[in-house]
This record gives sequence, C-alpha cells and structure tokens, in this order.
Amino acid sequence: MSEQRIDTTQILGATAAQLGEWIAAQTVTSEEVTRTFLAQIEAVDADVKAFVSVDAERALELARRVDERIASGEELGPLAGVPIAVKDLLCYEGLRTTASSRMLENWIPPYSSTIVHRLLDAGLVILGKTNLDEFAMGSSTETSWFGASHNPWDLTRTPGGSGGGSSAALAAFEAPLAIGTDTGGSIRQPASVTGTVGVKPTYGGASRFGIIAMASSLDQPGPCARTVLDAALLHEVIAGHDPLDSTSIDAPVPAVVDAVRTADVKGMRIGVVKEFGGEGYAPGVEQRFTEAVELLRQAGAEIIEVSCPHFDYALPAYYLVMPSEVSSNLARYDAMRYGLRVGDDGQHSTEQVMRLSRGEGFGDEVKRRIIIGTHALSSGYYDAYYGSAQKVRTLIQRDFDAAFEQCDVLVSPSTPTTAFRLGEHQDDPIAMYKADLCTIPSNMAGNASASFPAGLAPEDGLPVGFQVMAPPMADDRLYRVGAALEALLTEKWGGPLLEQAPALENTLTRKAEQA
Repeated sequence: MSEQRIDTTQILGATAAQLGEWIAAQTVTSEEVTRTFLAQIEAVDADVKAFVSVDAERALELARRVDERIASGEELGPLAGVPIAVKDLLCYEGLRTTASSRMLENWIPPYSSTIVHRLLDAGLVILGKTNLDEFAMGSSTETSWFGASHNPWDLTRTPGGSGGGSSAALAAFEAPLAIGTDTGGSIRQPASVTGTVGVKPTYGGASRFGIIAMASSLDQPGPCARTVLDAALLHEVIAGHDPLDSTSIDAPVPAVVDAVRTADVKGMRIGVVKEFGGEGYAPGVEQRFTEAVELLRQAGAEIIEVSCPHFDYALPAYYLVMPSEVSSNLARYDAMRYGLRVGDDGQHSTEQVMRLSRGEGFGDEVKRRIIIGTHALSSGYYDAYYGSAQKVRTLIQRDFDAAFEQCDVLVSPSTPTTAFRLGEHQDDPIAMYKADLCTIPSNMAGNASASFPAGLAPEDGLPVGFQVMAPPMADDRLYRVGAALEALLTEKWGGPLLEQAPALENTLTRKAEQA
C-alpha cells in the first residue's frame, strides 16, 4: 500500500473516479472508503433521510473482496471498490425492496435486478437503498411511506422526486455515486435542485429487469453523480443490451466516457427550446440558464432558437399515459402472492382482503393515479383519453425529430424553479406536477437527456439545473456538452458547485471532527 495518507474529508469530497484510482493504487482500501461513507450516513442521515435501508455488513464484505482481488494483482474496472447508493426500486437479493410503500414495506426479493448484477460485477459496493416517492409517484419524496428526504442545501426544502433520496445522498456526501430511475424527470429534477448530475439514458439503453415498474413505456434507470465524468463511468457500467428486458436495445453503448474527455462543443449546434421559459419560470433559473448558453456560445457552439410547439401538451398527455400504465402495473399488488395483507382473518372474502390491503397499502397519490388511469382505459373513454394522449406523444416525437435535423442537442432549464419548501405543494397536485414540465417530453419520446449544474439562483442561493436533450442512442452528446459546461463553470466559480453550500460544508466538518 502507498504511504500517502488520505484523510476522511478527502475521501468524502473525492470524485468517484479519484476514489477508484486511489483504491486501484492501494493508496486507500475500499474497506476504508466504505467505512468512511457508512460513518457519514450515520452522522447526517437522521437530518437528510436519504436512505431507507443501509446494508453495512454486506457492503464491508464486498469492499474486502475488492481489496483482496486488487492485492492479488487482478486488474479491475475504474469504479471497483467505490461505494454506491441504489434507489429502492431496484431489486437486490436479500435486502428489502419497498418502493417506499407500505404495500412492500417488508418485502425481500429473491433475486437482483440486472443493473445491480452489473454494479456488483464491476466491483462497486452497494451501501443501501435510497428513499423515493411511493412507487416513484411524486416530485418531492413527500409521498414516501417512510417520510420525506431533505435537501442538504436547505433542510426545509425538497431534494426533488421521485428520486430525491439518491440526489440527497450525493449532495450530503453520503455516497459518491447513485442509481436513479426516470419516468417523467425523476433523475433530472432531483439533480437540478441539489446541484448534482443526473442522466436519463435513451429508453432501452439500460435494463429495466428487476426494477419495480411504474409506467413501463416511460421508466428508464440511469446514473446519478457529482461530476460528469463520474456519471459517464457509471453509465458505461450499467448500460447495454439485456436479453431479460424485451425493450432493451441491442446496440453498442455510446462512447460516453470518451465524450467527457473530449469536452469540446466547438462547432456543435445547440438548440434553445423556445417553449421552455417565460411565465412560471423563476428569474434566477432563467438567468443562470441564459448565462450557461452564452458560455457555450463563447466556447464555439452555434446557438439556434428552436420551436417545439407540441411540448406544451406533454404534461397533460403524460398524465393520461402514465396513470394508465400505473393502473395496469399496480394491479399485481393484490395481497394474494406477496406484499401487505389486511383482513385475512377468515371473516373476509378474497375480494374484501384485496380491497382492504390496497386501501391501506397505497397512499393517496398512488390511489389518485390508479383511479385516473383506470378511468382513462375504461370502455367508452379509451380513445378519448388514452388514445388521444398517445397521438400527442407521436407529435412530441415528431417535434424532436424536426428539431434534431437543425441541431445536435436541445437545451432548456431542467425545472422551472429551484427547490420548493417541503409541504408547499402537498395539497396542490397540479403545482407539484409542473415541476416536471421541462423533463417530461424526453420520456414521452424516449430520447436521451440529462441535467447538469448551472449555478445558484441569485434570489435564494439554491442550485439551478441545465437540461441537455439528445437523439436516441446519441447519449454521448449529453456528456460532451455537460463536460464542457462543467469545465467552463468550474473555472468561473473557482471550484465545484457543491463546495459553495454552507450546509454541506457543515456535514463534512461534523464528520471530520467526529473522526
């Protein structure tokens, strides 16, 4: 082992790429790194509430195995030994997988998802499962059976949703990497409001096998990280064809790591979506977005204004397509095979047990979406609602096709506002739904998209996200733009964005003092 000493604060603040290099060089062991992040979770998660389950004993065992393999001279991948947090929708054999719902509160899967297998095969160390809105239905984690997660920039505010647990874990330095899923923005919106990086790969680019389904034609797992390179390294681990997923694309994974190392937008045609701005967008969000576009222009990109007129209909169309698929997918939770069972006392019929179990097992938002979806699919309404929404979906795809004939990528704010206060939209579902206004079109069309940090809004000092959208299987373009923007902004800020958060500095200081 190298004689260089790496202290606790260095480990917590390091990128995943740096940690992988240190572990490979035996400057620090994976076990030491894993213990450091487990201690950080213990120190701050009572406030942040990012994790639903922590699998400490197994994580340390995985770390020791990586250290043994490295000591024996085996060459491993760039993320071997690096800890990671996983959204609690992905099955991990032996660890409860709840979807943050009472319905699955104590369910332990007998198998692991394809992505979990790929993480383990690459030598990553799974720390535990992160919180989310129940069955991924929400934009704030407030629908979670376990309670809301908190944004480390301001603990009174949301870390986004549905994947707010993963984004909060990154922003609070509880993990250097995380896995999320994105149905209407559940990776990108949390990344935006926590100052982290979140990528939704092309639909079918990463396997959905073993992931609890919300809306099967929209769901897509992807990487979450603190830097663009870290996200790209994780993307290459989890992406690729999977015969167990019928929607998986049988094609080479785009060269996303190479794109990050290029980090050059000279000559790229970047389209600014005309429809994503104006009324409803916070001034600070628009200001930081405009500044980021100008930086890309100065770096040699050609900036073009693009109109995508049917994007205005994406939100209402999504809230017909998605609930319809929710209604179908959640029908499996019938209390007969697994999950919560209520009223099974010999006094109730099978139908009554189903009704009681679903009534107590699902929260209000899940019930709302099941009811909407069931109505939209019902006889006499199918064509008027679900059928019409699918036609709008086609028009959105055509808008993208037309735009990508003019541009290499499209850009917009990731979400119209910075992080809102917990409880602020709890009684106003429509206001909550609008948090995904900019992200939904990419889910409806199935193309690749990502959110990258764009700075802090002047009015509240909270992070703003910059969304980049690319054609299907052109995921590398996201990383090329994201890496260039990251380099430009880091030079402007004098360091990474997360270093500017006093609350985060306090979590690091607290951990260092305890150590």
